[in-house]
Amino acid sequence: MCIFCFPISSVIPLHDHPGMTVFSKLLYGSLHVKGYDWVEPPCIIESKGPGYGQVRLAKLAVDKVLNALRDTSVLYPKHGNLHCFAAVTPCAMLDILTPPYREEEGRSCTFYHDYPYSAFLAGNAPIRDGEEEEYVWLAELESPSDLYMRQGVYAGPAIQF
Repeated sequence: MCIFCFPISSVIPLHDHPGMTVFSKLLYGSLHVKGYDWVEPPCIIESKGPGYGQVRLAKLAVDKVLNALRDTSVLYPKHGNLHCFAAVTPCAMLDILTPPYREEEGRSCTFYHDYPYSAFLAGNAPIRDGEEEEYVWLAELESPSDLYMRQGVYAGPAIQF
């Protein structure tokens, strides 16, 4: 369980929660969420540029602003799980992740860079003309060096007996 407090305009970059379900409730404020699903079967291209590995095709699943008064969301292991957040106003979000992160079981967070569909040629990609804006190529990244998340401190139960 986590509570993320966002100053205005702060961002959590594009990332995933592999094999996990995430229940989220915005506690106050407004937050822009953009989420993707992997295209199945996988459409992968080996990039030929220096410093690039492979990119994988993903389709836009959600692109909206959440409002604390009405929105609760659920990210499933294979739906909307690749996502990023940007604070429209100061806000806080409660997340419940299940099962929890456990690297040895393949559940560690991966960050991604998104490239427009037009950035790579893909003759076998299952995309019709006019749908290109709904697709992006995702490349894995190291954890961003400018990403800062401060650990909270558990102060014990609010009521002691």
